[in-house]
Amino acid sequence: MKKWLVIFGTIIAYIVTVGIFFTNKVMYIRKKTDEELLDREVKEGFYVEEAYRALKKESFSVPSPFGYILKGTVIEQHDTNKFIIFCHGVTVHSITSIKYMNIFLDRGWNVILYDHRRHGQSEGNTTSYGHYEKFDLKAIIDWTKERFGQDIVLGIHGESMGAATTLLYAGMVEDGANFYIVDCPFSDFEEQLTYRLKEEFHLPRQAVLPIANIFLKIRDGYSLKEVSPIRFVQNIQNPILFIHSAQDDYILPSMTMELYEKKQGPKQLYYAPFGTHARSYAENRFDYEKAVDNFLEKFGIEQKRMTQKV
Repeated sequence: MKKWLVIFGTIIAYIVTVGIFFTNKVMYIRKKTDEELLDREVKEGFYVEEAYRALKKESFSVPSPFGYILKGTVIEQHDTNKFIIFCHGVTVHSITSIKYMNIFLDRGWNVILYDHRRHGQSEGNTTSYGHYEKFDLKAIIDWTKERFGQDIVLGIHGESMGAATTLLYAGMVEDGANFYIVDCPFSDFEEQLTYRLKEEFHLPRQAVLPIANIFLKIRDGYSLKEVSPIRFVQNIQNPILFIHSAQDDYILPSMTMELYEKKQGPKQLYYAPFGTHARSYAENRFDYEKAVDNFLEKFGIEQKRMTQKV
């Protein structure tokens, strides 16, 4: 009897330890500091303080449907009805979107930068890898259209978690933008965690993910299976440019290929030959911009209601 109690107690201790440890790693993933991000972006030449300060911009706050405040910046540099929203990746914040912002500013677009929940200046207690973030993105889109008009030409660019967020938003029968650019998204969060478990901890999914799913549902109100862009990408009607670095070993390029193949209707794929995770632009700047230009031209996005505002 005592032996069975010991075994039972060991099993319970394992379940609780794994459940709490793993969900803590997911919900409270360590973020990079402002100093780390600023230093990196300055060294890369992506953030030039004098140039950024000179832009015409305005800070804004938008309430999330979950009760916290999202913070962002409007850069209305051009007198047109073209706007693009940028969704950054996990552990970083909107300063890392400035490199992509500059691509579109140079092409006459106005820009919306914002910080995801629990990142940057935005509020929120946990990270959910697109589950709650997709509803926050909807709040940002709704605010943008209320502010600048329902007939604006709107794009969304997402990187990594921001790319998954973009696909999850568009796939929930919203499709509220004219086009989407998704750079290095995962196709399924559970599959991504399975891969990272093997790479980082040498553990099989069966030893962790069933337990983690239960604890995540209890602690943060959703399951891993709900964070699955591959389940919803076929709902997206408007054009998508899929981007991934062929050298990415954090989120595998095959995930973007899966999403590309599942997407119905207008789409385009750019595999960057160089760069690790979220480094497609950093290592392939000319070709990245060329891929964006070809995409916008191919689907006639630059020709859609591009008259100047009165």
